[in-house]
Amino acid sequence: MTAAANGAPAQPNVLFIITDQQRADHTGFGGNEVVRTPNLDALAARGMVFDNAWVANPICMPNRSTIMTGRMPSAHGVVFNDRSLEPGANTHVRQFRAAGYRTALIGKSHLQHGMSRNAVLPTGAPAGAVDQYWPAGWDTLEDAERYVNGAPEFPDSFYGFEHVELAIDHGARVSGHHLLWALDRGGRLEDLMVPLTAESPARRRSERWWQVYEPPYGPELHSTTFVTERTIAFIEDAVNQGGPWLAWASFPDPHHPMTPPGEWFDRHRPEDMEVPVSVDDDLTGAPQYVQHISQMHPSDQRGWVTPCGVAGDHQMLREALAATYGMIEMIDDGIGQILAALDRLGQAGNTIIVFTSDHGDMMGDHGLMLKGFMHYRGTLAVPYVIVDPRRSPGRTQSLAGSIDLGPTLLELADLPGYDGIGGRSLVPILDDPRETVRDDVLIEDDFPGALTLDILTPVKTRTLVTADLRLTRHSDGSEQLFDTAADPDEVAPLGHSDPARRAEMYERLAAALIEADDIARGMPVVAPPASPNGSESSFRA
Repeated sequence: MTAAANGAPAQPNVLFIITDQQRADHTGFGGNEVVRTPNLDALAARGMVFDNAWVANPICMPNRSTIMTGRMPSAHGVVFNDRSLEPGANTHVRQFRAAGYRTALIGKSHLQHGMSRNAVLPTGAPAGAVDQYWPAGWDTLEDAERYVNGAPEFPDSFYGFEHVELAIDHGARVSGHHLLWALDRGGRLEDLMVPLTAESPARRRSERWWQVYEPPYGPELHSTTFVTERTIAFIEDAVNQGGPWLAWASFPDPHHPMTPPGEWFDRHRPEDMEVPVSVDDDLTGAPQYVQHISQMHPSDQRGWVTPCGVAGDHQMLREALAATYGMIEMIDDGIGQILAALDRLGQAGNTIIVFTSDHGDMMGDHGLMLKGFMHYRGTLAVPYVIVDPRRSPGRTQSLAGSIDLGPTLLELADLPGYDGIGGRSLVPILDDPRETVRDDVLIEDDFPGALTLDILTPVKTRTLVTADLRLTRHSDGSEQLFDTAADPDEVAPLGHSDPARRAEMYERLAAALIEADDIARGMPVVAPPASPNGSESSFRA
């Protein structure tokens, strides 16, 4: 570590790199021999790789809010993509800023439901109802239409970030600060602000699935380039200003639509892609809604975010895989540029780096595509690397969760926590990969109102992952239990064949649910004054 002017060790910088919807095995260091990620592989070789890392929720907003707050979705309130994280919610970023860090969010936020307003079911709440609690317009900062004629004014602290440059949408749809940046570079509005439908412009498009296509613009205007260049610009400015900094480099890819631009679209040939071993799983023992989804071909998809299946179309899956790998390799190239900038600016030796994703993607596992209330390893496991220049690299099988990242960063920077944190610091594992800090990871999934795909999806799902088992229980009474050590592909559910382990997992699930039950909301914020008769008055919450 470098030293401050007074000779004391300088506060470490933090570079938090997060992608959207990237599977744990869609990196070279994660065991994939097809996708080429040399920069991520080199980064992983410098840090601790967590091979057993899991989300708190397999949907974007709930898990991103969990990463920010260190709390479960049922505690911070963002249980699905139809509500925003409260503006006063405490986050690990706020703690860094309070300690004098310059803080920036570049790219995908999705702490507010701007882009999701047209992708989820109505909540039934009257328009503007939330404004009785918070200032009007507080949760519209991620609404794409607010950026068409210039960026809105942000508050002094956006969940702890003082500097914000957003890339709001996915695929080849460009919005937010990203849109303004692309227009300044000569992009055409008709190529950028496009519908997320089969009518969106494209240079080339799959005949099997409209969501696989080459954008009508080149790599120089894509979200990955935007996040890369603007992250480097922030770090350069922070170094010039002096003092520690924290930067979130948040790439919207490889979330669908699968639209790698230019040469990245041709990085892989579909015919060279290998489909998952479980692609033709008959899903015996799976809930009926999961079996139904697997037979829904993307051509029959109801909305661009609705989960669907392979329906036996392996060629479609190969095209999706090839395009996804192109997006990941473009991200890897951008990460390489950011890491090179750290070296050039003399920051590499004093910067903690995290690499992860908000959730995974089924990508053909069990004949399923995309994400959403499909609790299998593909959506639940994520890539997870922590690099601390003060510590030796390694790999660990110890359990970790997205919920643990904030508490870990706070301890690494010697900063205080705050009430309500449910995650655990992974520092003991960074010091010794044989250590453990948790025996299980709880995963929540709520879909208010459920979704009708000719069959109702469950309103609630809870999953518990241990070192060798995975139990999933749905609110409709269906369940799945897997021996993930003996059956890593999750194709042979145990059902009731092992009553002892099933009973043990239900006991552990009950304990995990009790532990996760939130007691931070409504906590007193001031000490109760004494009343005239000597008794204590009620707490002001």
